[in-house]
Amino acid sequence: MPFHQMKFPDHSASVALRAFGVLECVARASQPPTLDELTRALGLPKPTVFRILRLLAESGLVQRQMQRKRYVVGPRAAAFALDVQMQSPQRAEHRAILGRLVETIGETCNLTMLDGNEVVYLERVETSANVRLHMRAGSRVPLHCTASGKLLLSALPIARVRHLLGSAPLRRFTSRTMLDPARLERELTAIRAQGFSTDDGEYLVDSVCLAVPVRDERGRTCAAVAVHGPAPRMTLAKGRGFVHAMKEAAAAIGTTWIGGGVVARPNAPDRRRDARGEIEARPIEA
Repeated sequence: MPFHQMKFPDHSASVALRAFGVLECVARASQPPTLDELTRALGLPKPTVFRILRLLAESGLVQRQMQRKRYVVGPRAAAFALDVQMQSPQRAEHRAILGRLVETIGETCNLTMLDGNEVVYLERVETSANVRLHMRAGSRVPLHCTASGKLLLSALPIARVRHLLGSAPLRRFTSRTMLDPARLERELTAIRAQGFSTDDGEYLVDSVCLAVPVRDERGRTCAAVAVHGPAPRMTLAKGRGFVHAMKEAAAAIGTTWIGGGVVARPNAPDRRRDARGEIEARPIEA
């Protein structure tokens, strides 16, 4: 089975609980499940599962892939999952872990997650240096030219990667932005092998970034820990020296993770609002 057998408590007659169980089963599946697979995993009558799926689909909580007759998480459920992570009780602990990492390496660090066809910043702790890249939690950046984006893409099946990136060519942000999807796919293979990704001015000029995976209890990449800083203070060579500490922080965050799992929101709207940030020079804050 592509997912774990679901177990309901004695009060599973609750319609709401059954509906949540179906949604959870879809969300936890390593591959989009069929109606028959869900029926076997849930141990419920097939007509019951079908009615629940129809209700969930009408509410935007799941979507049915018409050609494959399989079910995936819907946009409403994906948005809810992101809201849960943004308001997670563990957020303070994540911030504390990032804060210790910033103290160790001296550059701004972020916790990011895939949301639809973008990367969203869940948490961020800035360096005390007076020149920094200013962005905020909730900011969104593209997938193909950021360290976090490429890291999260590398954890997905290639078919999902191609679906998220859309048709070629890729959008240019700087003279270093990678525009060839085939070249990007080769880089994703390298990222999987080396365990971290980089961005040397591909999204923002004079900005250098690295990212490592955050994995949940099932070994799935559910988020990324990233560091970035302005050149020439930050270089790729310097950043590679941070990877070990970054992976330790990512492992610590992984032990606290709620739910886990990269959620590539189906048919997510293409948000074009400016969340790119800029190099900001300002005095050290007390």
